[in-house]
Amino acid sequence: MGSWLRRSLYLALLWRTALGIAVVGAATLLLPQWWMVLAAGLVAALWVAGMGTRVVTNAIEAIEPAAASISVRDTPWPEPVFRQIDGLIDALHMSSADVARQLEASSESRRKLEALLDSMQDAVMSVDAAGRIVWANVPMQRLIAGSSGTVRAGHSLVQTIRAPEVLKCVQEALAHGQFAEMRPVSLPLGRIFAVSAAPLPEGGAVVVMQDITQVEQVERTQREFVANVSHELRTPLTSISGYVETLLEDERMGPSFTPQIREFLEAIYKSAKRMGRLTDDLLVMAKVDSDEQKLRPQPVEVSILLREAEDAVAALVREKHGVLEIVEFPDAEVIADLDAIVRALSNLIENALNYGQGAGGALVVLSAVILPAAPQEVRFCVEDFGAGIASEHLSRLFERFYRVDKTRSRESGGTGLGLAIAKHIVEAHRGRMWVESELGRGSRFCFTLPCAAQVAQRPAA
Repeated sequence: MGSWLRRSLYLALLWRTALGIAVVGAATLLLPQWWMVLAAGLVAALWVAGMGTRVVTNAIEAIEPAAASISVRDTPWPEPVFRQIDGLIDALHMSSADVARQLEASSESRRKLEALLDSMQDAVMSVDAAGRIVWANVPMQRLIAGSSGTVRAGHSLVQTIRAPEVLKCVQEALAHGQFAEMRPVSLPLGRIFAVSAAPLPEGGAVVVMQDITQVEQVERTQREFVANVSHELRTPLTSISGYVETLLEDERMGPSFTPQIREFLEAIYKSAKRMGRLTDDLLVMAKVDSDEQKLRPQPVEVSILLREAEDAVAALVREKHGVLEIVEFPDAEVIADLDAIVRALSNLIENALNYGQGAGGALVVLSAVILPAAPQEVRFCVEDFGAGIASEHLSRLFERFYRVDKTRSRESGGTGLGLAIAKHIVEAHRGRMWVESELGRGSRFCFTLPCAAQVAQRPAA
């Protein structure tokens, strides 16, 4: 279409130019004086320039209303004024209806999307790459209006929301181009939110603030209830265990009970000890959930962590008639809270002793290696050679109170919280925990910790 229009304009100018040249030629033949010929040529040139300007002007004036009517519905089309561009005007007229329908569909989609976002309970806002507000739904406008002011397009997010956690979450999404999340975030109104920021392909981010005040209140009530009940149970359970242990000690010094009474006392003592371990684990979980247990990570040698864990479970290994071996570890340091990581390792070793039992006792292998990926990490592994775990259980293994074999777990004295506590401790150190297992070949529980320093890998002494 463009090349056809150019050809039409060129032909219109060409015949006008030819006419001007003919006039100059005729003047040369008919007029004897040179200045007359020059004057005739000048008149012809001016006439050709004027006609060319008129051709282009007429073309532009005819195209302008046709092009403008594409974006404006029900605009009358002009009558043809320049025959060389009549075809172009007709083509624009035919395509304007399609363009108008597309624009209307786009506007309708935008209205539906805005209505959908306004009907959400969550507060939603979009910001550009510079952190300026582009759009906000009604819940976000109400939230900001009740806490710090009003939401205005083009204003900086820093001037609108004063919560540092929200600003940090959005800044991470804008700076790194990755999804960022932060919870819980408290606002001046006494509400608690879960904030997430997702980067947009063209730059900027979408911010979603979900009100989790009721959820947090319920979880806090549950944590307080569990902690209070566990604390109240510790005293009577300690008394029961102490009295029964005293009776059994007296029985060993001078038998005075029948075998049936002795069996009852041993059952009471075993159950009281198991309930004591359960209350201890519940108290630990309550502290972990409420962030009362503050971690103090610092550089710690890997060998110290392994030896401390070995000493912590020495009595349990003897009781289970098991064997604990440390096969290798690096001369390196990790960033860790010594007591917390020793507890995590102890829980994994206890789990391996309970479920890796063989005819002559369980063999548990403890190791640590440096992973080559950057940033460098140290991977700790606790491996047993028991029956293994079926694949359908692996995804739920770290859930609280989840047991693969409930009967065997009760017999071994497990509480169902050891793995959950260990994983929570590791993740608080910015590490990862996973399990590798195959039926009939045992299981291996592994976790990583950030590496502080490294020398070389060497076998355990």
